[in-house]
Amino acid sequence: MTDIRAIVTDIEGTTSSISFVRDVLFPYARQRLPAFVETHGDKPDVLHWLHEAAKEAGLVEASRQEIIELLLQWIDEDRKSTALKALQGMIWKDGYESGDYRSHMYPEVAARLRQWHASGVLLYVYSSGSVPAQQLLFGYSEAGDLTPLFSGYFDTQTGAKREVDSYRRIAETIDASPEQILFLSDIVEELDAAKTAGFHTAWLIREPLEWPDAPRHAAYRNFDAIQP
Repeated sequence: MTDIRAIVTDIEGTTSSISFVRDVLFPYARQRLPAFVETHGDKPDVLHWLHEAAKEAGLVEASRQEIIELLLQWIDEDRKSTALKALQGMIWKDGYESGDYRSHMYPEVAARLRQWHASGVLLYVYSSGSVPAQQLLFGYSEAGDLTPLFSGYFDTQTGAKREVDSYRRIAETIDASPEQILFLSDIVEELDAAKTAGFHTAWLIREPLEWPDAPRHAAYRNFDAIQP
């Protein structure tokens, strides 16, 4: 790869373990969501996302309890709902700030991000989690506050991660041509979409996952192996 101006990274399975999100963050939000909605449901930002969730579900009228049950069902389904992700992010904020947990980072990630940043490569995040949730995850990581390293964040408001147009929008937003951008992910369908949009791609296949016989993207075990 040459002339890479920007790196866009996924989170789960790429910078951080899937188990942290699924075994720590999801249960934390699920347990606290009913009380959060009851106590914060009249706040404008919370009310907005509750209305967006109802709209997404096609509910013309719904009680607060029905919305809570809907959101809990979506958590169990791991639904990629922008409204759900926004509400989860608000709950996770309380957990981070109270010190209930710190986000996981694979051992080499922080050092490699710092090196890329120091070399002048612009760093961005693209995840299905909301932008505020992404900022919390990198702000309260086991490796310290990594948010100063990033120039921007993208979530599903930009578009679904398996849609080609999402990556075209990212390229336009960061004002770089697609061939100057490297996208990192552990999900091959996301990499396919990015590659179709003209991005360079790096497929993170972290141990103990099996190495594919013929990977259709440049594949790496960790960030240290990537030379942008």
